Amino acid sequence: MSDNPLENDMNALSKIKEKAKQKKRRVVFPEGTEPRTINAAKKILSDSIASITLIGDKDKIAKLSGEYGLNLKNVEIINPTHSPNYNQFVGEFMEMRRHKNISEKEAKDTIANPLYFGAMMVHNDLADASVAGAVNTTGNVIRAAIQVLGLKEGISTISSCFMMTLPHFGNEYDKVLLYADGAVMPNPTSDELVSIAASTAETMKNILDEEPKIAFLSFSTKGSANHPDVDKVVKAVEKFKVDYPHIKADGEFQLDTALIPEIAKSKAPGSPICGDANILIFPNLDAGNIGYKLTQRLANATATGPIIQGLNKPANDLSRGCTAEDIVDVTAIAVLMKG
Repeated sequence: MSDNPLENDMNALSKIKEKAKQKKRRVVFPEGTEPRTINAAKKILSDSIASITLIGDKDKIAKLSGEYGLNLKNVEIINPTHSPNYNQFVGEFMEMRRHKNISEKEAKDTIANPLYFGAMMVHNDLADASVAGAVNTTGNVIRAAIQVLGLKEGISTISSCFMMTLPHFGNEYDKVLLYADGAVMPNPTSDELVSIAASTAETMKNILDEEPKIAFLSFSTKGSANHPDVDKVVKAVEKFKVDYPHIKADGEFQLDTALIPEIAKSKAPGSPICGDANILIFPNLDAGNIGYKLTQRLANATATGPIIQGLNKPANDLSRGCTAEDIVDVTAIAVLMKG
């Protein structure tokens, strides 16, 4: 980001929305009868961020749209059990879950759930991404996504990141960092940390068009402490460098070494990350979740996410306390997660 606030014509989210417009993609919203979704849909359409499919009862959606001023002329509305794709999706889901020996009734009941129907639309390229979580729990959103969409090749775990926009950091304004994982994986192994880092690097490229510079965080910097928790991070760094030699990454680092060039020169001389990391990989969910909330509250940063990553196709989660504007922001990101 610019050193001069006057040169920042658009912040990161504005740039993401502009980029999303150019993709001309469709997003499905399984929570089509949620007022915040309706409000967000109005903004998404007026700003041409994406085309929209709302899942739910048509009468309820029509009533809410009238109350909130959403013109349904260009909105696709689908009631899962009334859809011509319903039986096809049931058959496909039975095949996907054949190893679980699910019955046809179980498959029908599952696909009638808007989360699963929306995921099946993305799976079949009838939508480019799904966005839900204003009503549903993160666990339910992720479960549907994993069962239907699956993980990308070479990725061992689903994960998340938060896009943190700091109003002022050092000499920079609107500084953007990605924090991972702050919402999904409680205690990742070394291999899972590698997957989280790889997924976050791809997210960085997809939504921000920036070169990933990854710092694996710890309470130790380059062997300053001995502990099994440090060993886990060291092993992850070593494996990541072998598996992804084209991506700049290093660690184990304490936070100041990752972000302050003067400290990096002292504590990690010769490192490819010279205090200029733009991706922070936290060793566990405690650290990641606390870290993003500390940054949000103490640095007055904007936290956008969680951005779900590692899936074959995009499915994004929302906080149940989200606003309509939050849904708009996550929708723009979801559009870009397809690459």
